[in-house]
Amino acid sequence: MNDCLFCKIINKEIPKEFNLETESLVVFPDINPSAEIHLLMVPKKHIKGMEEIGNDDRDLLVHVYEVVNKLVSENNLKENLYRVVVNGGKAQHIPHLHFHFLGGKWKKIV
Repeated sequence: MNDCLFCKIINKEIPKEFNLETESLVVFPDINPSAEIHLLMVPKKHIKGMEEIGNDDRDLLVHVYEVVNKLVSENNLKENLYRVVVNGGKAQHIPHLHFHFLGGKWKKIV
């Protein structure tokens, strides 16, 4: 999608350093973190939301699971708190499916 911020980041039209890049996913810090560790996991394929995931995209969800486990391990969160959040519809600021990985100390949200 031409005007999608995440697509522009994925296509390197907007500079962004990735914590991780795979064939189907990029991971980078959220610009407005809600926790000590707040990373966005964004599929390279433009998918507006969970409701658009088709049978061809099931491997993507398995891959997200694998990346979450990698992030938990790399950040020593196995014995600590972490969460993965996905928003849909108008709860997303950017209409491109993405997952928030949050860990470490939480910031107080007012």
